[in-house]
Amino acid sequence: MMNVKVVRMVLGGGALLLAAAGHASAVDLFNGKDFSGWELQTTPAAPMSAAFTVRPGGVIASSGQPSGFLATTASYRNYRLHVEWRWTAKPGNGGVLLHISPGPMDRVWPVSLQVQTKHGSVGDILPMAGYGFAEPPTSAPGAQPVIKARMAADSELPAGEWNSADIVSRDGTVEVTVNGAAQNKVTQASPRFGRIGFQLEGAPYELRGVALTPLD
Repeated sequence: MMNVKVVRMVLGGGALLLAAAGHASAVDLFNGKDFSGWELQTTPAAPMSAAFTVRPGGVIASSGQPSGFLATTASYRNYRLHVEWRWTAKPGNGGVLLHISPGPMDRVWPVSLQVQTKHGSVGDILPMAGYGFAEPPTSAPGAQPVIKARMAADSELPAGEWNSADIVSRDGTVEVTVNGAAQNKVTQASPRFGRIGFQLEGAPYELRGVALTPLD
């Protein structure tokens, strides 16, 4: 197996990581010890310890509060992202943010593409703060938030069980699979790269197995 050469480009004070050649291996985005390589943005501002903690075995626990998001400090282009999550109390709202980029905020949300983990809506896609893609939304004209609903029957597991999402982002096409079921796809996504993050929207949850595989 060939090793992957990872190229780091400095863009606007951040780093863009992409695979340059060879066959990539998955890289854990959390180191299992602390939140090196991540930053928290909330309203009101809060310390990391109030929103996220590392539990034994590298499980990441979120209090779900205050409103905001946790994001990588590095940006990524062309990758497969694996994420596992479960609700630890009453199921609520949350999401995985892709391609987080500088720009006008929508309340506490950055320019990004949200893959919903909201209970009952897992697999929906939302363009946040002016994000764009080619496909028309399924939400009513003028409705907020703008939503492109999942394409298949609900594949979310019962509350308390670990769900998994596999998200492939390549050259502006983003495909979402939830617990093995293909649930959504958009093309001509803009921007096509950026940071990766997790929302805080009031409900506590846990994360594990957050791994990114660069794609050629």
